[in-house]
Amino acid sequence: MATTTVLVLDAAPPTPPPRLGSLTGRARILHTDEAGLAARLPLADVLLVWDFASDAVRRAWPGEGSRPRWVHTASAGVDHLMCPELAACDTVVTNARGVFDEPIAEYVAALVLALAKDLPRTLELQRERSWRHRESRRVAGTRACVVGSGPIGRAVARTLKALGVTTALVGRAPRPGVHGAEELDRLLARADWVVCAAPLTDDTRGMFDARRFGVMQPSAHFINIGRGPLVVEDDLVAALSKRWIAGAALDVFAHEPLPGDSPLWAAPGLLVSPHMSGDTVGWRDELGAQFIELYEAWAAGRPLRNVVDKERGYVPGH
Repeated sequence: MATTTVLVLDAAPPTPPPRLGSLTGRARILHTDEAGLAARLPLADVLLVWDFASDAVRRAWPGEGSRPRWVHTASAGVDHLMCPELAACDTVVTNARGVFDEPIAEYVAALVLALAKDLPRTLELQRERSWRHRESRRVAGTRACVVGSGPIGRAVARTLKALGVTTALVGRAPRPGVHGAEELDRLLARADWVVCAAPLTDDTRGMFDARRFGVMQPSAHFINIGRGPLVVEDDLVAALSKRWIAGAALDVFAHEPLPGDSPLWAAPGLLVSPHMSGDTVGWRDELGAQFIELYEAWAAGRPLRNVVDKERGYVPGH
């Protein structure tokens, strides 16, 4: 039996490569960077996209001829690798669904508490050695609208409910416990917290724009832990500057790293974090272990988990 070839698209140092030692003797492991991807893709049975910030797969995917039978990305989003040629062929695509759900939910809860209790201002005043008493908001009894009904959105909703927040979950289509997209504006108008956890598709790109920020309450806060291009960033800066909404927190951006001259850095009431909401201690080991588990199933001919609907751009819910 021919040895399976696994090609790893490595991330730039200092990011360590995945630990694939358990595949020794059972698979040939090749590594490549973006520049060598196109030449090596035809050699691979399996492609592991370890550099989940790279869009090299979209640029290098072969239209005809040999190509990997399975592509796995070490990320929840797949927009960085999907292209018409990959969508049209019979290659199976899987993602890292399940690894980031709870860490991101914890991060969102931390942001909600920090914003409600005005912790950013407290830290500023401490640096100024200024004693200034203020009142803060209670979290229990507030309302949240979580946009995106996948595992991350559901984990966020559960965690906010544990804080006493009344939470509405919005998905592409209505189902038990999930509101359909046609109800989004109504729910935004009532929410104290709007959390974006949607996948990036043609339908969702730029969904949070001036009109949507105008629908929200002046006391509302907006949080994006989904994908950067879901937000029209200039419209968010304008909404914060005009006090259409009370504040916001972004962990993802249209361009990463965020350029030093971006107006987002100085937008009033905005917390900026460098795409770290799901990255807890040991997260890369979890991603590697997940790939090994999926590989065992693939090599044995068993059905794979986390199979992406390539037309929709995400793993369908159940």
